[in-house]
Amino acid sequence: MSPNVLAPAPQPAIEAVRLGNPYAPHNARIVGVQRMVEDNHLFTFRFVDPEIARSFSHRPGQFIMLSIPGAGEAPISISSSPTRPHVLELCVRRAGRVTDALYRMRVNDLVGIRGPYGNGFPVEEMVGGDVLMAAGGLGMAPLRSLLWYTLDNRSQFGKLTLMYGGRNPESMLYRNEMSSLVDRPDIHTLLGVDADPSGTWKYHVCRLADLFDFADIDPRTTHAAVCGPPIVYRFILQRLLKLGFSKDRILMSLERHMKCGVGKCGHCSIGYKYTCIHGPIFTYWDAINLPEMI
Repeated sequence: MSPNVLAPAPQPAIEAVRLGNPYAPHNARIVGVQRMVEDNHLFTFRFVDPEIARSFSHRPGQFIMLSIPGAGEAPISISSSPTRPHVLELCVRRAGRVTDALYRMRVNDLVGIRGPYGNGFPVEEMVGGDVLMAAGGLGMAPLRSLLWYTLDNRSQFGKLTLMYGGRNPESMLYRNEMSSLVDRPDIHTLLGVDADPSGTWKYHVCRLADLFDFADIDPRTTHAAVCGPPIVYRFILQRLLKLGFSKDRILMSLERHMKCGVGKCGHCSIGYKYTCIHGPIFTYWDAINLPEMI
C-alpha cells in the first residue's frame, strides 16, 4: 500500500464478524519468532487460507483471540500495522497456559486466530492533527501498530512524537527498532530508562513522564495514545492534564480478561461497558465515569 494513502480501518468487531461465525478460528502458521526480552517474543503468523491472508485487516489498537489445541485461547493485541498486510505480528508475553504452549511451538506449527476485535484507535479523527504516543514497558506492544500506521501514512498526520520508557535497556521491547527511529526527521522519538547499570544507554535516563521536558507538544492539535502499567497512567495522565489536553483527546489502551471477543460472556465487563466491544481503547472521559477502569 502506498504510504500516501490512508489504510482503511475495519468496522468494530460485531460488524466485522456479523456475516460469519465469530467464534470460529482460522488456521495460521508461525512463520517467524524473534526473542526481544525475557519471556517476550515477537511471533509472526500467516493465515493458511490465501483468501483470508489477503483480506484480513484491522485497526491499530485491536486484538485477536489466539487458540492452541489442548491449551485454550487468549486475547493478544496486534503489534503489526494494517499498512503491512499478509502477515500478522503479535508480541506475546509468556504468562499462562496458552502462552506457555505457544513458546513450545516452532516455525511452521499451526495455531488458531479469530478476530480482529475491539474498537481500535479512532485514526480517522486523528488525521490532520498531531499524534503523541507514550508507552511504558510492555505497553509498546499494542502501540507499535499505531506507530507504524502513522509513519506509513506520514503525509496524513502532523507532528509525530514517540515517548517510550522502561526500567532498563534490557527491558525495552523492539529496542533496535526504536533506536532506529531516533534519527528519523519525520518523528520525534524520545527513549528513556529508569536506570542504566551497564552505562551503555545512549539516550535519556529518567522516568517516562520526564520525557515531556524534552518535547514540544500542542494539546489543542494533538491526540495522545497511552499504554503501560497502572503507574504509567498515573503520571502520564497528570502531565497530559497539566498541559491542557482535553479528556477526549487522551486515548488509553486497556486490557481485561476477554473470553469471547464479541460481548457475550461478560468476562471483560467494566461497569456498563465491555472491553472487547467498547474498548480496548478508551478516552479519559471513560475512565472518569468508570473509575475501576484503571
